[in-house]
Amino acid sequence: PASFAQARIWLDERIRFDPDKPPIAIYNMPFVYRLQPGHTLSIKQLHHALHLTVDKHPSLHTSLHFDIQKNILMQRVITHEDKSNNNMFSIIETIYETDEELNEILHDEKRNPHLFDLAQGLVFQCHIVYYKQISSNHLLSHKDLLIFNFHHALFDFPSMNIFLHDLNEAYTTGQLLYNDNTNLRYLDYAIIEQQMSMTGATMFWLDVLHDCKLDQPLSLPFDRYRLSNEFRTGRGTSISFDFGQDLSHDFLIHASSNNISIQHLTFAIYFIFLFKSTNGQADLCLALNINNNRYRDELKSIIGLFENVIPLRCQLDPHL
Repeated sequence: PASFAQARIWLDERIRFDPDKPPIAIYNMPFVYRLQPGHTLSIKQLHHALHLTVDKHPSLHTSLHFDIQKNILMQRVITHEDKSNNNMFSIIETIYETDEELNEILHDEKRNPHLFDLAQGLVFQCHIVYYKQISSNHLLSHKDLLIFNFHHALFDFPSMNIFLHDLNEAYTTGQLLYNDNTNLRYLDYAIIEQQMSMTGATMFWLDVLHDCKLDQPLSLPFDRYRLSNEFRTGRGTSISFDFGQDLSHDFLIHASSNNISIQHLTFAIYFIFLFKSTNGQADLCLALNINNNRYRDELKSIIGLFENVIPLRCQLDPHL
């Protein structure tokens, strides 16, 4: 079976990819790299290292499909025998000359919904982007780019450190040693997860979220009305701002002197901000992504989707 996290993403993608709406990709995970000036990278060695790394990690060639008879989402590791062309992933090469062309390539990596095929186990792509022309000596230079793109259903952010570690070892040594018979796989984790009793967790969350109006949106201010023919992309945005040295210093001192973690203090401030922005809405609930499901040492070297989404509820007293 698939893990609970995989099922959540698979279902969410099906809901958002409505045939009546423009197709969008919300679960592409591109990582962009560029060499430092004066360094080169062998394309031949890179190809070999990528194949070794993908072979080691079953999640990078795993398919997801819904079993109608069992009424459950299943995952299956795709082997070389399953592939007539023996391609477990794709490597593509393109050329750019201007910043505008490069930005268009990067935008496509983020938004193109046709890069992956979960049903076929095509969940990883390597994109080599050359500056002006494909290298005749099969070497990447500092103006070229490497883009490793993964589908989120089989990959989380901590997985990237594992991927880069193994890719570096495979590139440097030309081999990647592992024992497929003894190593724990993401499939094993998913099976263990499905067998765990969730009764206690269910009772806990029912108690925490009692009377919480999860289907009621926050009455946040907005700068314009959303048109009826507009669709939600599911994408967020990041805004950076500077608190200033004095306020930042006071923030850290307050957290330290009251034995409060910086994360908890940040959430407290954000809840107060939402309380004021919603004209006194005192019962607030946020969704929080956490990556703490690699709870055993054997799981820390496995590529896969171990994140979870939990609700973070805060009930404020408006009279304080």
